[in-house]
Amino acid sequence: MPDDRPLTPTAQALARGLGRHLAQAGFSTLTELILPNGRRVDVIGIDRAGTIVVIEIKCSVADFRGDQKWPEYRGYCDRFYFAVPEGFPTDLVHENCGLFVADAFGAALLRESDEIAVNASRRRALLLRFATIAADRLNAASDPGDGAG
Repeated sequence: MPDDRPLTPTAQALARGLGRHLAQAGFSTLTELILPNGRRVDVIGIDRAGTIVVIEIKCSVADFRGDQKWPEYRGYCDRFYFAVPEGFPTDLVHENCGLFVADAFGAALLRESDEIAVNASRRRALLLRFATIAADRLNAASDPGDGAG
């Protein structure tokens, strides 16, 4: 069952800053994309080479400690990161996960993620899903009354 809770205002602000940072690094991004396993990623990015990154936003220590689902994202990306606000105790974040500190205006990469290779068929399915969702969102934004999903 998908996690259907929307991003909190704080998480939305961090997602905005991450989107800016990733765009400068050559990635196109989406927020709140539901994966085939039913999990919803906070931010997913894809670059021209097809590299897929997933970023899980954690706004508080309680949020971080309460999250037991993040390992389920690792099979759907080449690199997995956490993003936290300034002041978050970064030593809590697992060493093999990448780490960003972000705010509404940008993000700083503190630690690179271990590389995880997505298998070819899953990569193709994710690229198609990303493109379809992005096109649907663009269409809905430009023509909210078109009747599409």
